[in-house]
Amino acid sequence: MPAVTRLRVDAYTVPTTTDGEAMPESDGTLTWKSTDVIVVEIDAGGLTGLGYAYTSPAAVPLIRDLLAPIVLDSHVDDPTATFWRMGAVVRNLGWVGVSASAISAVDVALHDLRARLAGEALTAFLARGATGRQPHDGVMASGSGGFTNYSDAQLSRQLSRWVDEGLRAVKMKIGTHPEQDPARVALARQAIGDDIALFVDANGAYERSEAIDLAHRFAEHDVTWFEEPVSSDDLPGLRLVRETAPDGMRVAAGEYGWTPWYFRTMLNAGAVDTLQADATRCGGVTGFGLAVEAAAEAGVPLSAHTSPALHGVLAPAFDDVVHVEYFHDHVLIESEFFDGTPALVDGRLLADLAAPGHGMSIRRADVDRYARASWRSS
Repeated sequence: MPAVTRLRVDAYTVPTTTDGEAMPESDGTLTWKSTDVIVVEIDAGGLTGLGYAYTSPAAVPLIRDLLAPIVLDSHVDDPTATFWRMGAVVRNLGWVGVSASAISAVDVALHDLRARLAGEALTAFLARGATGRQPHDGVMASGSGGFTNYSDAQLSRQLSRWVDEGLRAVKMKIGTHPEQDPARVALARQAIGDDIALFVDANGAYERSEAIDLAHRFAEHDVTWFEEPVSSDDLPGLRLVRETAPDGMRVAAGEYGWTPWYFRTMLNAGAVDTLQADATRCGGVTGFGLAVEAAAEAGVPLSAHTSPALHGVLAPAFDDVVHVEYFHDHVLIESEFFDGTPALVDGRLLADLAAPGHGMSIRRADVDRYARASWRSS
């Protein structure tokens, strides 16, 4: 395959909005009013591969100074080798955090470029390599938002709108005001009806005993998914909640898995019923594939965390990915930033298997107003 000839990285900051109005958003442990995005483009053979991640503009100088020299000296046909070289070069800086997301964006761009050069859809390319079969025709999406600073009307309106759009599972944030959470969960159940799966996400806000008590109270409203009931750093605590939760309630975590080793540590601890992984954090296509492999070996299903446009392409390539988080902020950003995102049809994300690579391209003129920083190789 041809050599890499150019690398470009752009950073953007996008204000959070609900119903078209700018407003902050809160979960159980954090409040934010904007989302940072980096977009990486890599050229070779007259084609361009595109990757992105949700991380700080600090990723721009990191890519320029540490990752670009590796990428510009890499083989397009072996992005996995480049992944490990990038991991090695950030050893002293630290792989976790911004470094991991920068590596993720670059890795996605390299995989996209390789598939484009081969003239094949990335989903099919990965499915053949992982299992030797054709990809699935799509993957279930679960609506995600229901922020803790929403009014009752906003919460009900958002969740019921997703149901009207065909989603069969929705997730809400909890944990800011634990004493109010059972009532908010009851309100959510009323808004979506009895036939839709209801998920809750505490983002690690609760202590162990509190999480166990609330798990049983949430079960009264048929909550079947309890995400990060305690901190994802508290693996024994996650296991305790999982082992004491009501029948039919799955404990999930893993979105803060930055490195390949994290997932195996979590799985070996018996901490989760469903593992989560985020390709924009855990190492792009390469890292996501390693997480899926670890989950499959442990006999645990995997759910893709946020970034629905990217995961809507990756998830159908694997047998063990059960759904993709259709996260409010990222749905808005990806629909504005990119052409060629997977279509949402009857509650499922469908990748375009006729388009080479992941099929996405950036609408640069439309998003320049969000630009924060940029660098391109000579």
